[in-house]
Amino acid sequence: MPANRSPFKKSDDLLFDPALIPAALQEKLPSGYVIRPLSRTDNQIRSNTSFLKTLQVLTTVGSISDQAFQDRFTYLKQHSDQYYTIVIEDMNVSSTSPPTPSATPLLVTPGRGKIVGAGTVLVERKFIHELGLVGHIEDIAVSADQQGKKLGQRIIETLMAIGEQVGCYKVILDCSEKNVPFYEKCGFERKGVEMGWYVNKQKKDSTSKTAGLVNITSVPIQAKL
Repeated sequence: MPANRSPFKKSDDLLFDPALIPAALQEKLPSGYVIRPLSRTDNQIRSNTSFLKTLQVLTTVGSISDQAFQDRFTYLKQHSDQYYTIVIEDMNVSSTSPPTPSATPLLVTPGRGKIVGAGTVLVERKFIHELGLVGHIEDIAVSADQQGKKLGQRIIETLMAIGEQVGCYKVILDCSEKNVPFYEKCGFERKGVEMGWYVNKQKKDSTSKTAGLVNITSVPIQAKL
């Protein structure tokens, strides 16, 4: 386990050990920003500072109750060797009160700032490659007003570092064609073609000509570790 000094407490109830996040990547963030694991307290979708609010820039989140969030968080934490969701929090913008000198990466209280970025790496356990592990990067989101600060790059670099530290032999992701140059800059390379089959849970016609069609939506790429 990495020996990075953690600015967090057990009472913060984080999804996984924050020591997996390299200190060197923390230092690359703008002043007052911190990368940390998702916390159980990051569930306030009614707040502009929340994790779920940040995900809305990526896709539809839907109506998620506080209890539903807690149940999902509990499940993920019970499988914390598989799910690694991180957030970037801007401690310069307080969600509860004006920022204070204590709101620094060395004295972090999850939920005091504004979550402005998020991402996840899922660890798949395979039989091939001698029971190898593969990291799947998913749900990369950065708030629209935070563009140009390289937060997306820091999220990707952190997820790659986590994948490497937990023993993945490769980390892969899917992206749109327009985002290929960005991920190549992060160290990824093109690999194959992504295909998807979307299950229609409200089928009106089981014989629909569109049922079962594949949807080629993005380009899979992977990073060499």
